[in-house]
Amino acid sequence: MLSFLKFVLAILFFFSSTIIFAQQNRLVDSMKREFSKATKLEEKVTLLDLISRTLMNGNIEEAEKYGKEVIQLAEKSRDRKQMVRANLSNAIRCSYFAGSSDYTARAMGYFEKAKKIATENKFYSYQVAVLLKQSALQLGIPNNEKASGYLDQAISIASNINDDSVHVQIKLSSGDVHMAKNEKIEGLRSYLSALRLAEKIKNALLARESYLKLSLFYSSIEDYDRAIDYFTLGFKKLDEMKTGTVVYQKVIDINTLGGLYAQKKDYELAIKYYEDALKMADSLNYANLKMPVYMSLMNVYVLMKEPQKSLDFMESASGTKLKQYIANVNMLPMMDQAYAVIYSEMGRLDSAGKYFDRSAQFFANSENLTMRLFSLLNRGYYHKKKGEYQKAIDLLLTANDLAAKNGQLETALEVNKNLDTLYGIIGNHQQSKFYAAAYFQTKDSIQTINKEKELAQVEAQDEQTRQLEIAEEAAEKKRQRNNIQYLAITIGIVTLFLLMIVFGMFKVSAGTIKMIGFFAFLMFFEFIFLIFKKNIYAITHGEPWMDLLFMIGLAAILLPLHHWLEHKVLHYLTSTNKLTTAGATLRSRFFGNEKTVMGSEV
Repeated sequence: MLSFLKFVLAILFFFSSTIIFAQQNRLVDSMKREFSKATKLEEKVTLLDLISRTLMNGNIEEAEKYGKEVIQLAEKSRDRKQMVRANLSNAIRCSYFAGSSDYTARAMGYFEKAKKIATENKFYSYQVAVLLKQSALQLGIPNNEKASGYLDQAISIASNINDDSVHVQIKLSSGDVHMAKNEKIEGLRSYLSALRLAEKIKNALLARESYLKLSLFYSSIEDYDRAIDYFTLGFKKLDEMKTGTVVYQKVIDINTLGGLYAQKKDYELAIKYYEDALKMADSLNYANLKMPVYMSLMNVYVLMKEPQKSLDFMESASGTKLKQYIANVNMLPMMDQAYAVIYSEMGRLDSAGKYFDRSAQFFANSENLTMRLFSLLNRGYYHKKKGEYQKAIDLLLTANDLAAKNGQLETALEVNKNLDTLYGIIGNHQQSKFYAAAYFQTKDSIQTINKEKELAQVEAQDEQTRQLEIAEEAAEKKRQRNNIQYLAITIGIVTLFLLMIVFGMFKVSAGTIKMIGFFAFLMFFEFIFLIFKKNIYAITHGEPWMDLLFMIGLAAILLPLHHWLEHKVLHYLTSTNKLTTAGATLRSRFFGNEKTVMGSEV
């Protein structure tokens, strides 16, 4: 049962990676119209990229046509950045079908072309982007060593890039590689670090991706409540994103939430989420969005030990649409494997064997080792049910080698348990004991990796760091706000003094000048008190008696100075005619002689 669940999740991952850019035909037509109106090269490349990747969801031939067109457009322009983008677009498009050796090779070819142009032109951010995509592609095969190698290259280049968004992506990819190697503590640290940095730079897209990675992490250790919590936080981030694909992504997210509840064995709520996803897809009038939901419904009925409901669904109108859709994207052997598992669960072994035989060659030739592994497991369990124990053992031994090679401990645990049972049935008790020991050893390894105490410590440290960063950010905002207020006060004091001087230059009453002077000097000296008070902590360290002595000493100096200076300045402004004479000169210069002007008018 576990192998079937993982097999279906692998199919759903395939759907998610393609549909995330998918929109219904009328919107594809809309993008084509936008392209026909576009004048800027960058805009044209962006639209062709979206069109070609969208069409991979249902019309591969047309997707290839637009993929070639974006390459040709960029090549003719000789704009190196657009040439990188065009090749990267085609690489990502081909990587959607990484289960096929042909598409995997094509994706790597486009990645290498994009990387070569980026390297020659010192486009460091693009170099990093390509290397991280190559790492992700290798993880999907999986080839953990190659994935790690691409990541190391990206980290080396990123060390010279002053762009926090690039470093968030590096941390997320590092987490993926750690997780693939079963270094789960380090994977968790990488994801949490990525989340903190994404929140710091207020990047909703990267924050969402960080939440989704954390959800996958907790799902991998079967802490489904936390997985759902983090996925929900990622789902809410869609409200901060204003792209046209958000409404479609919400359907996919609702379906994925249903999958998490299915893993939690809350099947009733899982089905409710699937039904909500179907309603949302209907409201968008986009049938293709229903396909991964249909796959989820087929899956959940098997998990509920009701394979007949899965079969009934597959034979319904919705199931027929799903089969047609999978045929359109050249993945029909996946559906054959699903039929084989359903018939096997129902005990209809002859029918199951027919479908296993039909799909066997596809999975045997697949570059995706994960899909190949789960196919071996499903066929092994089928032969076990038929009583063909040696065939089951041979298939499970091959699966065990693949699981060990890829570091898939949970799968190895399941295989070891079944090999123990099978060798016991055929009377080979020595091998049975060997795989029983291997089972418990693998179980201990998984428990060591998933140490709750250490995970809790990592989370606690991250939360402390996060709270410290929040406090520092708040303190910095307060400092900036205070600095603005200090500047405003300074401008206000200077303005009052200038106003007082200007009034002294013109015929303004002495009472008015004294009033303005009183407030100007009062503000000036109180401001000095305020500055000293804010900065004496380094000397007094908050000791009350020291604060008191300091303030008394300061007052003893400033108060007499305040009264003496205020008296001298105001006396000067109100008793001498030097400033009034200067004021008269200014009036004459700017407004002319009042008497002359009056005489000329007469």
